[in-house]
Amino acid sequence: MKKLFVVVLMMMSVNVFAQDADTTAKPVEYPAGYEAQLNVVYTKVKDWEGKMDLYIAPKAAKPTAIVINIHGGGWNHGTKESQTGFSTFFKMGYAVANMEYRLTPQATAPAAVEDTRCALIYIIKNAKALNIDVNKIVIMGGSAGGHLALMGGLLGNDHRFDGNCPGVENIKVAAIIDKYGITDVWDWGYGKNITSKSATNWLGAYAKDEKFAQSVSPIYYVNKNSPPTFIVHGDADPTVPYQQSVALHKKFLDAGVKTQFMTVEGGLHGKFPKEKNSDVNKAIANFLKELGLGGN
Repeated sequence: MKKLFVVVLMMMSVNVFAQDADTTAKPVEYPAGYEAQLNVVYTKVKDWEGKMDLYIAPKAAKPTAIVINIHGGGWNHGTKESQTGFSTFFKMGYAVANMEYRLTPQATAPAAVEDTRCALIYIIKNAKALNIDVNKIVIMGGSAGGHLALMGGLLGNDHRFDGNCPGVENIKVAAIIDKYGITDVWDWGYGKNITSKSATNWLGAYAKDEKFAQSVSPIYYVNKNSPPTFIVHGDADPTVPYQQSVALHKKFLDAGVKTQFMTVEGGLHGKFPKEKNSDVNKAIANFLKELGLGGN
């Protein structure tokens, strides 16, 4: 009995630690009929391999929608394994691609944008084998991942960052989900609101080059042909200025692009209360359904 008690205590302490540690890998729970393909290499740059975890339904009656998920971390930390909350998408019949990318200081800008584009291109190139509908690709991320999701989607057929994965001409996403992402890198580095060394560190050799910073900032790519975009941001965010999302939303409205902006009152940088997270997930699902992207 005493041994059993010790084992229970050890398991409890492991669980508590797992909840506190951002880097703890928790397996993704996916529905019956899905399969996991882990650490699939989507691009190679010198000795570095870009990997993604795929959760797909290869035997579904028709090709499925897919969401490409991108973790945050100021472009300098974070792992794909920290991302596990995909139940909203699985319930809608979506496949999931959970990607990693090069981080500072291993590689500075525009490396993470290049990797995001290569992940998107990999999905397009391999759509048939993965049973994916290329007209139902959604790209999503939070914080730095939100920035990369925006860049990946808003670039469209602008191939300036596609040098590592050429050969696909028609690149598009059906929708972008931006969770409190950086929309203006120069402003995050030097602006009048909240600033961060993560921005200048990521810019690296271009840290004083405002024109280059604009070239990796989503707000400068919005036009009338931009994909529908859902934005969520807490108005008390101490890390990424809430004003950046306000400005991005206005850009979409001015361009006539379908967009929805959800403000979480009192919300910090993510870390929303459980009920608010539930509201966000419902709003994202409804936004996609309105676009005819409800999965299968």
